[in-house]
Amino acid sequence: MKNSNFSNKIFSGYNQNSLPNIDELLAKTNPGTPGGEYLRRYWHPVALTSEISETPKEIRILGEDLVVFLTSKKEIGLVHKACPHRRASLAFGKTEDRGIRCCYHGWLFSTTGEILETPGEDPNSTQAQNLKKKFRLGAYPVIEFNGLVFSYLGPMDKIPEFPNYDAFQIPGNTTRPYRIEYNCNWIQVLDAIMDPVHTSFLHGQSSGIQFSKGFAEVGEIDFFERGIQYLGSNTRRINDNIWVRVNELILPNFTQAGAAFAADGTKTRYFGRSSFTRWVVPVDDHHCLALAWANFGDRGDPIEYNNKEGCERIESGEIMDRTFEEKQKSPGDAEAVEGMGYITAHKGEHLMPTDQGIMIYRRRIRKLIKSLQEGKEPPQPQKKKGEVVKTNGQDTILRIPKRNINDRKFIKSIGNAVMKMQFELDDMLIENRDDQIIKNLLKMEKSGNFKDL
Repeated sequence: MKNSNFSNKIFSGYNQNSLPNIDELLAKTNPGTPGGEYLRRYWHPVALTSEISETPKEIRILGEDLVVFLTSKKEIGLVHKACPHRRASLAFGKTEDRGIRCCYHGWLFSTTGEILETPGEDPNSTQAQNLKKKFRLGAYPVIEFNGLVFSYLGPMDKIPEFPNYDAFQIPGNTTRPYRIEYNCNWIQVLDAIMDPVHTSFLHGQSSGIQFSKGFAEVGEIDFFERGIQYLGSNTRRINDNIWVRVNELILPNFTQAGAAFAADGTKTRYFGRSSFTRWVVPVDDHHCLALAWANFGDRGDPIEYNNKEGCERIESGEIMDRTFEEKQKSPGDAEAVEGMGYITAHKGEHLMPTDQGIMIYRRRIRKLIKSLQEGKEPPQPQKKKGEVVKTNGQDTILRIPKRNINDRKFIKSIGNAVMKMQFELDDMLIENRDDQIIKNLLKMEKSGNFKDL
């Protein structure tokens, strides 16, 4: 066989065959890590309410092996998996009125971790009495809300108020809790929400149309940093309409986006709300969960997607249970982020201007982690006690035909005007804000004036 002449061709594989480093500060979240300590300052969903029963369920969150269960009196407990006596698994424990009993020697623990009984021991012995006074099974506080079970895994003297987002109470919405497992680090999944341009390619071109034709349009991208809220907008021209779609991240891991199937840019829509209300929760350094509810109704997605498969498509663009060949033909978000490996080689990335949202939110998390190491507690979503946290993940589609000007600059200005108007209403009472935003959008569309609202 004749040798080919490769001497005048450039192949750089040999010079790039070492794996770059990971960003350990962001990626590592197990107990004792700086990133893990940061995440432990917030409430996180840990399970679906529907998953919890009087049969204990093993879960892993932030690298900790835990057991979640329901007592006979319907109280939820979240405790360390290993019994402190001889380390037997409480996944085989027996739930009772007052808590969970270890199968091995019958020790009984309350949902707060208190040792209630040590039946094999003399209850009057000094050792047994001292143990009950001084030691507890590791346990965490829980709150059940709208089909999700939340927990706070940090130091109890730093426990924050459970945040109340406006997305929890949108009139007319029907919600469906869901859980999606990802075989990769949490940052890879979180990054996608601050990458609005990927929707045009992954969901509109590479895999065909997974949501609607309008997603394939590459729009004008912009990013907004507002405290610990980060927004990425993609403003597209669809015929005579301008479509402003906004993805949202509130640190550390609360995410929202525009609708998946309700909006395609062809019909007007005024401050349509998010397709999902979601948290990306680390299981360990190599796995994470999306725990969320999908939102259905006039301002969410169509009610016909209110099923398991519909939630998977809203989350990832495709259903999860597919053959490898099917995933190759039509990859969704899961394939894109898991294909990077368990932890992507962050130091080998070549970030571009469209990655600005990823750069700024990662930079902020690093800064907050370092500040916590210096003794400064990270900010919470709510700025004052009892506050309802206002969110901005949405779709707005306005009928605004082309003008005799540069249309790319024009649609970008529309996107900016929509966002500016929303921000200016941040101090409005929560019960009035949505209605006022919608009124302003209608006025903007009718008047054609995008500056003086």
